[in-house]
Amino acid sequence: MTSLLDTPPDVASPEPEAPQRHAAQRGRILDAALAEFAERGFAGARVDAIAERSGINKRLIYAYVGNKEALWLAVLERVYEEMRLKERALDLMRLEPEDGMVALVRFNFRYHADHPEFLALLNDENLQRGRNLQRSTRVREMYSPLLAMLGDLLARGEAKGVFRPGVDPMQLYISIAALSYFYCSNIHTLSAIFGRPLAAPDEMRTREQHVVAVVMGYLRAA
Repeated sequence: MTSLLDTPPDVASPEPEAPQRHAAQRGRILDAALAEFAERGFAGARVDAIAERSGINKRLIYAYVGNKEALWLAVLERVYEEMRLKERALDLMRLEPEDGMVALVRFNFRYHADHPEFLALLNDENLQRGRNLQRSTRVREMYSPLLAMLGDLLARGEAKGVFRPGVDPMQLYISIAALSYFYCSNIHTLSAIFGRPLAAPDEMRTREQHVVAVVMGYLRAA
C-alpha cells in the first residue's frame, strides 16, 4: 500500500520553462527514483526519499511524473528503453547471421551482469505479477522492432543453411534472456550452493561462453 506520506499534495502545473530544464529535472527525478526503487523495492521506497536524492521538491515530482506508482512505471519504461536502444545500436542487420546472433547473446548477458538495478526492478515487478507493466503500451511497442530484428537474423540464417528452420523469435529471445537473467539474479545463492565465486571475472567469462554455446548449438542446422 502507498504510504500516506506519499499522497500527492495539491499540485499546480509547472510554470512554463525551457524544455531542456524540464527534461533535465525529470531525468534527475528518474535517476533518483531508480536508485531508491533498486535499493528499497517498490513497497519500501518513498517519494520523500526520491525528493531528497534528486534535490527536487515533491510538488515538482508530482507535477513532472506523478505519484509513486507513476514513478515506478516511468523508471521501468526507462530501463527497458535503455536496453532496447543499446540492442538497436548493435546494428545486427549488417552482420552475418551467426555473428549477429553471437553479438546479441553476448550483449544480453553483459547487460544483465552490468545492471543489477535492472535485475532488482524485474524481480520486484514479477512479485507484483507485472501489474504495472500491463499498463504500459510503450514497453510492448519496444519489443516489436526487437522481434523483427531477431526474425531477420533467423530468416537469413535459415536461407544460408546455418540455422535450423521454424525457430520462433519470441521463444528464442525468452531463452536468451533466461540464460542470462537467472545466473545474474541468483549469483549469490548459486555461489553459496556450489562453493565457487561465480561473480568473479573468470567465472563470468566462462558463463558467457557457455550461454553463447548453448544458444548457437540449438540454432545450428543439423
